[in-house]
Amino acid sequence: MVKEEKEENRGSVEFQVFSFTFKIRRLALHLELHKKDFSERGLRRLLGKRRRLLAYLAKKNRVRYKKLIGHLNIREQ
Repeated sequence: MVKEEKEENRGSVEFQVFSFTFKIRRLALHLELHKKDFSERGLRRLLGKRRRLLAYLAKKNRVRYKKLIGHLNIREQ
């Protein structure tokens, strides 16, 4: 039996942005709980990657960009 086609395409920009957003939220929560943990560099790196992907998507397809930021509840650049 062939696996059902997954709705998300793991290589798509939307899935990558979703993945980065999940990691960012998880890391931000961790940093709030553990004040002495200085892993902000990783957080900034993830934010930069997500920002670049969102800029690419906004340039290529504005409708998909608006739908994605609305779905993830993140600010527009």
